[in-house]
Amino acid sequence: MLKTTGKHIIFRLLAFALLFLALPVFSQETAPAESSPFWLWTFLGRLHPMVVHFPIALLLFAAALEIFSLKNYQSKFRPAISALLIAGGISAIASAIFGLLLASSEGTSGATLDLHKQVGLVTAGLSVFLLFYLYRIHKNRSKSNVRTLRSVLFLTTIGVSITGHFGGSLTHGEDFLTEVIPGNERSQNIEKLTINLASYQSELSPEKEMKLIGEVRMVFAHNCYKCHSGAKIEGELRLDEKEYVFKGGENGKVIVPGSPSESELIRRINLKKGHKEVMPAKGTLLNDQEKALLELWIQKGAPWPDGAAQQSVYRVAELAPSSPELPNPSNGLSNPIDLWVNQYFNQHGINWPEEVSDRVYLRRIYLDVIGLIPSQAEFESFVKDNRPNKRSIWLNELLNRDQDYATHWLTFWNDALRNDYTGTGYITNGRYNITDWLYKSLEENKPYDLFVKELLNPSEKSKGFIEGIRWRGTVNASQRTELQAAQNVGQVILGLNLKCASCHDSFISDWKLEESYAFANIFADSTLEISRCEQPTGKMADTRILWEERGI
Repeated sequence: MLKTTGKHIIFRLLAFALLFLALPVFSQETAPAESSPFWLWTFLGRLHPMVVHFPIALLLFAAALEIFSLKNYQSKFRPAISALLIAGGISAIASAIFGLLLASSEGTSGATLDLHKQVGLVTAGLSVFLLFYLYRIHKNRSKSNVRTLRSVLFLTTIGVSITGHFGGSLTHGEDFLTEVIPGNERSQNIEKLTINLASYQSELSPEKEMKLIGEVRMVFAHNCYKCHSGAKIEGELRLDEKEYVFKGGENGKVIVPGSPSESELIRRINLKKGHKEVMPAKGTLLNDQEKALLELWIQKGAPWPDGAAQQSVYRVAELAPSSPELPNPSNGLSNPIDLWVNQYFNQHGINWPEEVSDRVYLRRIYLDVIGLIPSQAEFESFVKDNRPNKRSIWLNELLNRDQDYATHWLTFWNDALRNDYTGTGYITNGRYNITDWLYKSLEENKPYDLFVKELLNPSEKSKGFIEGIRWRGTVNASQRTELQAAQNVGQVILGLNLKCASCHDSFISDWKLEESYAFANIFADSTLEISRCEQPTGKMADTRILWEERGI
């Protein structure tokens, strides 16, 4: 009797504690909009980064122990699991409340924060159910209560993981992990960003003004968009569009045209690392050249010509013409690829490499065409072949081995076209493989233009590429089959990454959310509604191709 009473008292105390933690949220919602938040609520909000790590660790550990207890609920881990669930559930609810206080008192907003808040509140709600069913099991350990507790625990674990992901994106930026990876586009942009300040010292022509603002926006994009763009708005300041740049933030204007010394932006970027007001607050500070560029721009009156928004702030390849002019034959070369390579070599002072030996050549063409190395007998036969055009002859013989060629290259095209033989969707006709069509296309050496046409305007055998995967259950907006089609065509056929731009405006390129949806509309049966970060906007997408000037 004493044991049961003690449990009741514990859960009641926990309920009172949660009610106390929730009071500041209710009081903030009922307070006048213009009044400053009570200091205690601001203090509690700033505890969020500390408290938030408890549910992540405790609930994940509890879920791991629960897996080892699936066959025996009363395992030796049960006391530890119960303690972890109580501590993890309470801290998850407290983290959500403290997070709401932090967001309201610090003036942070943006799409990523909205997702973080929404998933966090769902996780807090699941934590309430978790504690409730833990209490019920203490009263009645029925099989249904145990199953429900475990289901809620695993859902809460998923929720706290997703919430933590969005929280990390807010704190460190969406590319915090990927920006250090070799070959990452953003890190390459930062490393290779060079600025010729001397060219802007004299009076600025319209052309120089346009170039100057392009470099200024590039500095903003690489250093400031993490916290001051449409995805995340700290201090009510956005630096991704002209209107918002000159409007300023919660503390007023950050730029005074003609006066760098009076511009808050310049003061902030010149503070020492670790100062509470330095910008960027996270990550690498601006280098001397970037600081000098922003000061010079403001000193020149902060010009922002019309049309600047059409300039790219990322490293992008120029749009090549559809039919480039073929260089004149030279050096005994006639193959178009050889002529373009020769032209490039001449322009950059590069000498053609020495011709490889017969053994190296034979090994290379065998691996490229059929994926196998030649036998010793084939090596010896090729070396003894005295025909002057033996390399072309042997290569054509390999290319005529249609089945060997198709078997080898099927692997690479399977990867590129997201083709598979097994997996989610085949049982429910949620996806279709294109293996037969792909193999026969390679075997008969189908022309590339016809190959692409049959993928984009598919038959029953080639429709798997465009139709993508019809996922079961709840599907993110960016996983709709129409958007999968746009992403696949962009990546495989056009060499573009539209995956970021299928959820929000891309952070690594100039492609916008509206453009991805407009392209996806081509593959849709009905007009798509645009969703930004999983939130419907109420705006219907246009239907248009990506590069209208090229017809693609």
